[in-house]
Amino acid sequence: MTGAPDLFGDAVERTLSGSRPLAARMRPQTLDEVAGHADHLGADGFLRRAIADDDVPSLILYGPPGTGKTTLARVVATSTQAEFEELSAVSAGLADVRAVMQRSRDRLAAGTRTVLFIDEIHRFTKSQQDALLPAVEDGLVVLIGATTENPYYEVNAALVSRMRVLQLESLSPDDITALVDRAARDERGLAGEVTVTPEAREAIVRLSGGDARYALNLLEASAGLAGDSPITPGVVERAGGGRAVVYDKDGDQHYNVASAFIKSLRGSDPDAALYWMAVMLEGGEDPKFIARRMIVAASEDIGNADPRALEVAVAAARALEFVGLPEARINLAQAATYLALAPKSDASYRGIDAALGRVRDEGARVPPLALRDASRPNRENLGHGTGYVNPHGARGRVTDSSCMPDGMEDVRFFEPGGVGPEGELAARLAALRARARGAAASDTMPPSDDRGDDG
Repeated sequence: MTGAPDLFGDAVERTLSGSRPLAARMRPQTLDEVAGHADHLGADGFLRRAIADDDVPSLILYGPPGTGKTTLARVVATSTQAEFEELSAVSAGLADVRAVMQRSRDRLAAGTRTVLFIDEIHRFTKSQQDALLPAVEDGLVVLIGATTENPYYEVNAALVSRMRVLQLESLSPDDITALVDRAARDERGLAGEVTVTPEAREAIVRLSGGDARYALNLLEASAGLAGDSPITPGVVERAGGGRAVVYDKDGDQHYNVASAFIKSLRGSDPDAALYWMAVMLEGGEDPKFIARRMIVAASEDIGNADPRALEVAVAAARALEFVGLPEARINLAQAATYLALAPKSDASYRGIDAALGRVRDEGARVPPLALRDASRPNRENLGHGTGYVNPHGARGRVTDSSCMPDGMEDVRFFEPGGVGPEGELAARLAALRARARGAAASDTMPPSDDRGDDG
């Protein structure tokens, strides 16, 4: 838009430029200034090639806070000579969306494209998201939506299918280090006003957790506290005041951290299990959720390889009810480390799922006549129980007959491993199956207690 110069607007802009936070002043202007995301922005990265070819599609940028989603959207607009429009899903309404669409049509008629950036796009209502569909399909706008939530669950499927999803990971320590160093010497940043000791820089990197915005805000706050003195780790710690854990009990972090915790238990890594448990506890997760997941893991991943694992997990859950936090963190930690170090078997888990799959595929078969209810009327009139042999009267307290439905005598669902107590069960099961097949039972069966019918 052209016209008379806005003297008041220019004055406001000059004032703001000097008072903007460091993170805003250091916002990258070109693709080469963007930190991290080499898989998307490297020499062979999709986004770099798309910008070079001036063929950027509509995108959803998905990742945690401070990974540069807004920055990337602005860089795409400036790199492709497009006009940049920005809406916040928190405050924008349907009228705002339609107004942007109209301005985009007017620009396109003049040969200029529009990049529409929508922050927190998952917060848009269905009607607002639906209003974007025709514009994305027709190429009226290049839509770039940013979200911290999994778009495949939180954004309309019709809209996601018309956009490319780029997942942005938290920045690496090296990326944050380079960013802090640049901000300390850049004329847009602190321009050598302060000295950052190597130890202080490490503290900033550690506390940032891969969040570029937080790292720059922490650097600026530390510079304010340090004054004319060098920034030291102690100054950084005071400026940070402790880092809040980014954890959403109903969002992606909940599911991702819980998954990492469970897989650490399964992977026999007690240190990792304690770490992910600490993230959940510090993030405000319901400790009962953690206890429930350990009870499941005790049977799903350990099972009869160590039957005590279930007892330990249940005991920790009961202790949580009696004691509560913060003391119960110790009970939960005891159970987590025990489960992590216990021998592993998923035989019970695989066995019940295989049995369920069989029933769902072909329905439930009726029990053999010998196994049916043999109360007197049924036994006398229907023949229930005919042929049943009570194992308490058999050698070894085991019969040779199968309890499976007719025609399924050779079907196997449970295949125990050879670890821990389950190894003994595996040997016993192999002997029982050999006996049922008519093998030489005397050479394979465990010794009988020979109690006969009296046990």
